[in-house]
Amino acid sequence: MVAKIGKGANMLGALIYNQQKVDKENGQILFTQRIAETVNGKYSASQLYRSFEFYLTANHKVEKPVLHISLNPDPKDKVNNEQFISIAQQYMTEMGYGQQPFVVFKHTDTERTHIHIVSTCVTLDGKKISDKFDHPRSMEICRTIEKKYNLIAATEQSLSQNEKIFNPVDYKKGDIKSQLASLVRYLPKHYRFQSLGEYNTLLSLFNITAEEVKGELQGKAKQGLVYFALNENKEKVSNPFKASLFGKDAGYLKLQSHFEQNQEALKKEKTKTILIDSIEVAMHTSGDEKGFKQQLLEQGINTVVRRNPDGRIYGITFIDHNSKIVWNGSRLGKNFSANVFNEWWSNNQKPQFKNTEPGKTSLKMQSGDQNTVEKAHPIFDFLDKNEPVFSNDETSFMESFGGSLPEVLADDFEELNFENQMKKKKRKRGSQK
Repeated sequence: MVAKIGKGANMLGALIYNQQKVDKENGQILFTQRIAETVNGKYSASQLYRSFEFYLTANHKVEKPVLHISLNPDPKDKVNNEQFISIAQQYMTEMGYGQQPFVVFKHTDTERTHIHIVSTCVTLDGKKISDKFDHPRSMEICRTIEKKYNLIAATEQSLSQNEKIFNPVDYKKGDIKSQLASLVRYLPKHYRFQSLGEYNTLLSLFNITAEEVKGELQGKAKQGLVYFALNENKEKVSNPFKASLFGKDAGYLKLQSHFEQNQEALKKEKTKTILIDSIEVAMHTSGDEKGFKQQLLEQGINTVVRRNPDGRIYGITFIDHNSKIVWNGSRLGKNFSANVFNEWWSNNQKPQFKNTEPGKTSLKMQSGDQNTVEKAHPIFDFLDKNEPVFSNDETSFMESFGGSLPEVLADDFEELNFENQMKKKKRKRGSQK
């Protein structure tokens, strides 16, 4: 069993992410502790949040009071709901959070059925529960649970070996060819995208770019790809490497087939609506580009913005690491096109939601100096209760993911979410963390 512990400041974001799974019938709430009951037994993110509110406000000095934990048995393990509940209770108790409020969500949208636990490390009297030696304690507890429930053991050694494979390219380390190979052979197998532009957006997160080359050989037109390593400023810092050096999956013909297959398959992609919901929430609640990106980043979604030399936004792409799909904004709808975000972030024309028909929303442009806002879609009802919105802190992709993409998660990129949950570089200062 693999455990991932995420710590941050965005309780509402963690709850919305998990509740969306429930609402889309890709998950369920298995268990709650110290959470206020509802009349019909059903919850919304805002209702769950209220049970944590007093804990979160008990000590404002704690910068990362939110826990977002995932417990992931091997896909071959057959764990029933009662066992999942017992495992969650045992894990939380032995980690020192047994008396805290928490919610156990079960996710069933991937082969690796697993649970998420959302809780807080601040007690009701404002004390912060110690997180010293979290990792070794968690590993020891997982080994105990594996033996108790006869689960397949996950070894730390195997995880460490896999983590070495998916670091972004670092041209300063040399052997660029091997670094490129470990990524371009892998990404097309596990991510879906519909164009070379979307593929390049994904590659850019790992300091790589691909370029199409055309030529003629013995009177026949030939097309192919070459790959380059990039530096931290996204500038080319290597000679070109032919795609043929990395196998068929990285080559031009295979990728063209990949594009065509996904153009058809993604027309019926169910996770698209979950992504749209997440983007709409971020558009409604954030005040600027930085806050918007951070809110989505904490849900495992990268936002890549492209600007021309004059600063105008001409492209925006969303990389959803939960579904492993790259979406150009315009593919999600005209409300998410580059022009909408350019008007917002460049001209202070923030898009606003208004009701159209039940269950649907639309956006309108509204000047930042206007005070009147039409009533929000019901998905945003929690905002009327004076509840806090998302954090506005922004981190880079590789900082938030700890600098690597472990192969152990290839079949279930859910776990990337947990490493991503509000994780930043530790600040070296005297305040309590």
